[in-house]
Formats: sequence, structure tokens, C-alpha cells
Amino acid sequence: MIVLLALWEAGLRAFDVPVFVLPTPTQVVGALVAKQPELAAATWVTAREVLYGFVLSSVVGAALAVCIARFERLGSAVYPLMVVFQNVPKIALAPIFVLWFGYDLMPKILLIVVMAFFPVALNMLVGLRSADPNLVALLKSVGATRTQILTRVQIPHSLPALMAGIKVAITLSVIGAIVGEFAGASAGLGYVIQFASTQMQMPLVFAALVQVSLLGVLFYYAVEGFESRFITWGGEAHR
Repeated sequence: MIVLLALWEAGLRAFDVPVFVLPTPTQVVGALVAKQPELAAATWVTAREVLYGFVLSSVVGAALAVCIARFERLGSAVYPLMVVFQNVPKIALAPIFVLWFGYDLMPKILLIVVMAFFPVALNMLVGLRSADPNLVALLKSVGATRTQILTRVQIPHSLPALMAGIKVAITLSVIGAIVGEFAGASAGLGYVIQFASTQMQMPLVFAALVQVSLLGVLFYYAVEGFESRFITWGGEAHR
């Protein structure tokens, strides 16, 4: 990484590349330091959008998976609609949500939900359907209801798959927040990137991109930490 940054710096200086085309790493670091109060405030706005949207998308995705697994007729009707909806270009929904709900928090959260719920639902559904059939048959033989089988076997078995979907969802949540801010916002890292690009302030654009990347990494490893702390037993049961 250090070698790559050094080559980037040296190459731009050697060819005298204008800063409005591509800034050097030192210029990006300078913008990070000089604009940190502004970037920190924008990061907080985006982080709140990501957190709310991620939690809601995880709840919606998990609930849909459980409903599809529990109620077969409902599942046969809902699952194809989920697949169709997943193929709708989400970036096209961003201006629609802004038009309907304004420039506040709601359109960003909704966009995150529509972008991030599907991997949660799909992965958990796979986990629910891959429960040990012998154990399911045993519970049926002793008179267990479908709800009891779902809560005592299928849901615990699906936790590792659910966490895999949640890890995908958290990365999509960051993307969704930035896309939502591009469509219409007055604050946030996406707004900073868009505004700085119109002013040809490329060091600030790249500084905001660094902040977005760090935010995404922080959220991802927070989810991984949660998994290692609370879902380890599920993974062991799965293996």
C-alpha cells in the first residue's frame, strides 16, 4: 500500500497532473486534516442513515424469510415478487423516494432497505431450508407443530447463513446511503462528494471517499465482532 501511494504521488508530480483531475495522496491527506470537522459531521449523518437502514433491512429480510419458510402458499407468491423487485435498478428509485418523502432521513432509509433486504432474506431462507431433515422428521414424529420446528430447529440452524447475508447487507447499506444523498440531501458524505465535485475540489472528494471507506469497514467489522461474540455456537452447530 505504501509503495502504491508513493508511486501515485511520484507519477502525478512527474507528469504535472492538475489537481482537479487527480489529487496526490498528500493533497488528500491535507484535505482530510483541514476539512475534518466538516467531514466528521457529514460522517455522523451518513452513519446514522446506514445504521437505521441496515437494522430495518435486516429485520425486514429476516421476517420475510421466516414467513416464506413457515407459510408455503405465501412463500410461493412472495418469493417471485422479491426476485422481480431485486432486478429493479435501485438508483432509479432514489429520486422517486426524494420526491415522495423529501430530503430528510426517510428516503435514504427506504433506499437502503430496498437495496439491502434481499441478501438477508435469501441467505436466511437458504439456512432455514437446509436444516437437518432427519431432525425435522424426528420432531414431526413426536407431534411437533410447524412453528415449533421453525423456532427450535430451522431458525437456530439458519443463523450462520443469516449472518452471511447481514455482512452483505451492511456493505450495501453504505452504498445505499451515498446513493440516496446523491439524489437529494443537504448533509452527509454523499452530499460532500457531490458538492466538492461541482466545485472541482478533488482533494476533498477523495477525502470524503476515504471517510466512506473507513465507515464501511467499521460497520463491517462491527457485524463480524457481533457474529464472533454471539453466533459462534450457531456456526458450530451448523458444522
